[in-house]
Amino acid sequence: MSRPLADQPAPVRDEPARPALVRPVPVHPAPAERLWRELVGEELRESRLARGESLRTVAGRARVSPQYLSEIERGFKEPSSEILAALGGALERSLLDLTSGVAERLQSRAGASSPAASTNAVSVTAGAFALAA
Repeated sequence: MSRPLADQPAPVRDEPARPALVRPVPVHPAPAERLWRELVGEELRESRLARGESLRTVAGRARVSPQYLSEIERGFKEPSSEILAALGGALERSLLDLTSGVAERLQSRAGASSPAASTNAVSVTAGAFALAA
């Protein structure tokens, strides 16, 4: 006697199993804040342009290549404190002055993007400045 179709076992297939579709997850989500190196680059570029100087001129005084200075200004490279001091010297700005300028940029951008940031704002003075890691 034959069994009804519902009780029969499913036929065995020799096909390879298909992988389940998975949505890609971003490895590095976009940061909520601008990066320190980007703001340092903006500060250096604005200082250089305010003086009316070329990349080549400032880079020569700081003893770095114009290509490297360009990458720093565009936020692609994160300079060491020694390079920042050399670039500051080439622009007649102290390391404290440069980092204070960047801290002010961070503070103004944080205040513009988040109401809670004003409660965490840091006063930037000649004796106090912020470094972002």
